[in-house]
Amino acid sequence: MAGIDMPKSPNVFHPEKPSAVGSRNSLAQEYRDQQTEVNQLLEEETNKVIHHLTARLPKDVLERLDVMGGLKEKLYNYFNQNYQNMFNRYMVTSEDEMVKKIRNFIDKEETQVLARYSPKEIAKLLDDVGGADKFNTGEIEKSMVNMYGHLQGHIQRGINELETLTNSILRQKTDTGAFIRGELAYSIIKCSFNDNIDKPKTVSDVKLSINILDSELISPIFHYQVTVEYLVKDLLSKHIIDTIDHEMEKLKDERIDQGLEELTDSEILFNKIGKVEDYTDDEKEEIKSRRYKLVAKNIMDKLSELRAEIDPETYDQLNIRENLKKIIDIENIRNRGFNTAINSITSILDTSRMGYQYIENLKNTREVLIKEYEDTDTANLPDERYQVKLKYLDNAQLIEERKAYDVQLKSFETEVQHVWDIVSVIYEDSKPAGRITDFNDLAKKLKPKIKTRVKEKTGEPVYEDIDKVWDEISFVKPAETEVERSNRTYVYEKDKVHKRIILMEEKLKGMYDYQYPVERRVIEDRIHFLEREYFKFDYMINPYHIQPGLILDLDITSIKRKQATLDGMANVLNEFLHGVSKGFQDAAFASFSRRRSTVREDINQSFSGVTDERPAHQEEAPAAGAAYLDMINTDEAPAAAAPKAIAAPKKRGPTGAKRGRKPGVVRRRK
Repeated sequence: MAGIDMPKSPNVFHPEKPSAVGSRNSLAQEYRDQQTEVNQLLEEETNKVIHHLTARLPKDVLERLDVMGGLKEKLYNYFNQNYQNMFNRYMVTSEDEMVKKIRNFIDKEETQVLARYSPKEIAKLLDDVGGADKFNTGEIEKSMVNMYGHLQGHIQRGINELETLTNSILRQKTDTGAFIRGELAYSIIKCSFNDNIDKPKTVSDVKLSINILDSELISPIFHYQVTVEYLVKDLLSKHIIDTIDHEMEKLKDERIDQGLEELTDSEILFNKIGKVEDYTDDEKEEIKSRRYKLVAKNIMDKLSELRAEIDPETYDQLNIRENLKKIIDIENIRNRGFNTAINSITSILDTSRMGYQYIENLKNTREVLIKEYEDTDTANLPDERYQVKLKYLDNAQLIEERKAYDVQLKSFETEVQHVWDIVSVIYEDSKPAGRITDFNDLAKKLKPKIKTRVKEKTGEPVYEDIDKVWDEISFVKPAETEVERSNRTYVYEKDKVHKRIILMEEKLKGMYDYQYPVERRVIEDRIHFLEREYFKFDYMINPYHIQPGLILDLDITSIKRKQATLDGMANVLNEFLHGVSKGFQDAAFASFSRRRSTVREDINQSFSGVTDERPAHQEEAPAAGAAYLDMINTDEAPAAAAPKAIAAPKKRGPTGAKRGRKPGVVRRRK
């Protein structure tokens, strides 16, 4: 049927044959006269240009141009060549490709419909002759899926590059939005654009840190040292949660079928919490405990403290624990997630033309370092380069990272305070005796007069006797609550250290001006060292801002007017995140299935007035329907008066009808 209604396009290239590749004529245009439409368009465009010229140019110039003669013919030919050869042939090819897709879709649907009614004897005969392995097209289908997947990946990568470049051109600047877009922007911990220390005018340094939480990973990641018992318990926990979710979906569907109100989000949550005890409990030592329904207690005891490696002296292939460990290792649960992330980032870098010369994969610590160039000296490296650090951190590691971060910041405060004290002493010693050089000298000189003339009359204390709260470096810090103590940002402390460094540099310039004695050189060297190290420390990620999961730390150096590495890494990041992360999921929207708002009473249609002609074997249906109506009339009022509670689904009657639905009423739902 599809072959007759929609003729297939010839597999030839010809400019005039209908529906040929590159043709000016298409069978899909049917009655339209394409040449007349093109002539009308070209004539209109040519007349517009001629009218514009006659309105703008002087009369003597128009006479020499011969507008109505050769110029009009040239314009007409110019429009004709460009429009006819490019736009028309594109439209014809698009129409023909659409016809092919529709034809193939119809053929596919017809084949599926015919396959449904194939005799069971033929299917059984084929199965008996060859079996599932002989008549299996799974490998061919996988190959086709892989081919189309790679093709789609290349197309998507090209679209991402075009989108990134277009956005950067429209913005006329580079910002954080050039890296992560859309629903994955929340994963950014820190993004900083700074001028390069060696070449601040032409080169910029970019620091980007991304945190993918454990709950957002498509394939979960485990540390290499995690025990086999932990892996088994994690699998059992996921099985229990999936089972509870499945039961809740069945309960919601049954309530809708019975005409009851849908469960609210709170009711769903409380139902899930209540069902946990049906599958597990806290009795670890009881053999008949519900937690040992799927895996017996003696097996869990064998897996206790069993890690990724077994001491060769105690290894025995026939032991129970060795065979249990082998079963878990065959599934590769321990290494699957991290290996998937590494394969993803390296393959994307290869296909995105972002090569790398150095990679160090620390598998046992779940860390990988990728650098575009092996050299570590920035003086020898080009201005376009990148470095990627991918690491998985659990809660125990983050606790230790936070402790080290606290100690390092305290050390910076101590060192900067020490230099501050030295500069203050040198500044006080360098003042000439008896001369006023700053505000403190003036205040000290006038203190007795202020005390006798002003303060004694008012009874107020002298300025020097008042406790000073503000140190004139940073504003007063508010008292900490439990939130700040558990999640220290250190913004106040970092700002104070940075301001002290700036004030010391300014004080040195005021003291020595253009003189460079040995004291000034020594102090400036120390200040510059602390400033460089402080910037490195401030460049790092604050571990208090990180949650357990996968950390992607990216350092990019790129030329400001070129930005080749920035554009390339933007595409790599977006593709990597889509392949590794599920993204943020709102539980309220994730559980949004069939809502009562889609079941409308005002659009129900009754067909009670239509003559009903039933076949002979359905003649007993009216009696059953009348009995069902009587049952509804007697039970409807008590059911309506009952409170909306979470009830177990009731069984259906022998007629197969559903409660709450009247015969002859069509109810729409999704």
